[in-house]
This record gives sequence, C-alpha cells and structure tokens, in this order.
Amino acid sequence: MPSAELWSWNNGPAKAAILDFVARVTLEGGPDHVRPADRIATFDNDGTLWCEQPLQVQFSFARHRLNAMVARDPGLAQRQPFKAYVDQDMAAIKAAGMRGLFEVGAAVHAGVTEEAFDQVARDWLAEAKHPTLGRRFTELVYVPQLELVAYLQKHGFQVFIVSGGGIDLIRAFSEEVYRIPRHQVVGSSVKTRFEIQQDVGQLVKLAEVNTFDDREVKPCNIGLHIGRRPILAFGNSDGDLAMLRYTKTGPGPRLALLLHHDDGSREFAYDREFRLSPLADALDNAPRYGIEVVSMKRDWAEVFAP
Repeated sequence: MPSAELWSWNNGPAKAAILDFVARVTLEGGPDHVRPADRIATFDNDGTLWCEQPLQVQFSFARHRLNAMVARDPGLAQRQPFKAYVDQDMAAIKAAGMRGLFEVGAAVHAGVTEEAFDQVARDWLAEAKHPTLGRRFTELVYVPQLELVAYLQKHGFQVFIVSGGGIDLIRAFSEEVYRIPRHQVVGSSVKTRFEIQQDVGQLVKLAEVNTFDDREVKPCNIGLHIGRRPILAFGNSDGDLAMLRYTKTGPGPRLALLLHHDDGSREFAYDREFRLSPLADALDNAPRYGIEVVSMKRDWAEVFAP
C-alpha cells in the first residue's frame, strides 16, 4: 500500500529514489545537504505533468485559433503549413514535429498583445475538452505529479516548468493548476515588439519564433532563465534528455526521472511512436545515463483525479 508520503505513488524503486533523495539533500549537516537556494527542480510539461495524447494540447489550441483565422480568410486553408492543420493531415503534422506546431501557433497569434493572449488562453482552457476523454485539459493533469511538486516545494525546492510548449499558454494556468508561479515557467516563445497603444505600453507578439525550447535548447534556457543547474529533473521523451543529462552530470547529489507511458487502460500506452516527440534514446539508455524510469502502470496508484 502507498505510504503517507506521496500516497498516489506505489511503493517501489521510483518512489524510494525520490524519498531518499529529498531526505538526503534536506538533512541539515548531512553529507549530501543542499542549501535551499540550490534546490532547483525542473519538470517538462506535455506528457510529464499532463496528458499529451493524441497530440499536445498546444495543437488543439493552435487549431482553435487557426479556425477563427480561416473563417476570416478562407484562402488560408489552402496554404501550408496551415492546410495540414485544417485538414488534420496527421502525417504532415507529425513530419513537421513540435517545431512546426509552434511555428503555426506563432503565426496565428501574431499581432496579439501578451495580456490579450493570456485572456484568450484562459477562456479557451476553461471550456476546451480532450477529444476522447471528454474532460477539460486542465483536469487531465497527473495526480502523482501534482503531489510530487507540492512535496518538493514543502521541502524547500523551487520547481520550474521547462517545456517545448508555448510559455504563455502554460503561464495561463500554471499557478492555478500546478501551484507553480508563472515566472517559474520556461518554454518556447515568439518574438515581441514594444508598442504604446492608447497610452499603455504593450508587448505585441510577432509571427517569428524566438526560441524553441526542446532538446539541447532546454539546458541553454535553464542557464539563461534560472541561472542554476537543477538537482532534480523530470521528463518523458528524447526532447527532455539533454535536460535530464544536464541535471544528472552535475556535482553532488542528483536525480533524473523519466516517465514511461505504459498504461493503456488508465491513460495511453506509447513510447517510440504515436507522438511528435519520440522516446528511444532516453528509454533505451536510461540505466547507462543514471536516469530512473518511472512506470505509469507500476509506480502510480492514481493517474487522474476522479
């Protein structure tokens, strides 16, 4: 039976590794003690904190916005890369990958102020539902991860989201859903331009990618935005591998965790296929890299809240 700490995690090697690690780095005077300022934990978002199947939530949001644009300009539906999303051409969408998805999102949100985007995202998240599970996307966050984030924060960790998804979409719900402050979100972003609109300074989104926060870019953005190497990192794909290895290869005590989606009855079972961000190198080489694999089926007593 699950213990009082991390009750939604089944007793096993993954839970034991987490509890042992936190106990060691927080023990005052212990050999592995880490001061609170250096207790940095980073979590990927899609597929690590919430459900990413059949495609990342960013896809549904971008498509919703694209449909509104096509209603105003029907010719857009015949131009690539927009045509693939209008036609739901999954082969073309997957061929373009996560970067292609974000580039479409950048285009459909060009000209919008950051404040207006935040309201649009909040309104959409309040209503939008998963295409097959029939629940709002914000209800499809993983209970064990919510508990782990709270557990780490309780023990003096600063928890950051480091995602390939759009930084502003995640910031629209991170505080309410994850209890992670919006300034502790690192993600893909578009370039902005400062303008004075009706005597108010505004940041206006441009149709140009600023940074695509995936793979080797993740450690670079951690250095840029956080300024400290994490001592704990959690991901679920090859897109997170550089972040996991950046964390694990630093000095002192370290913990890198990789979520394996192997529970088709409670969520979705997938690894190397059926996703925009593949999982092969990370899963195959986890033991060699010193990464702890977390099995959704074996290690989680719950997946979603009832």
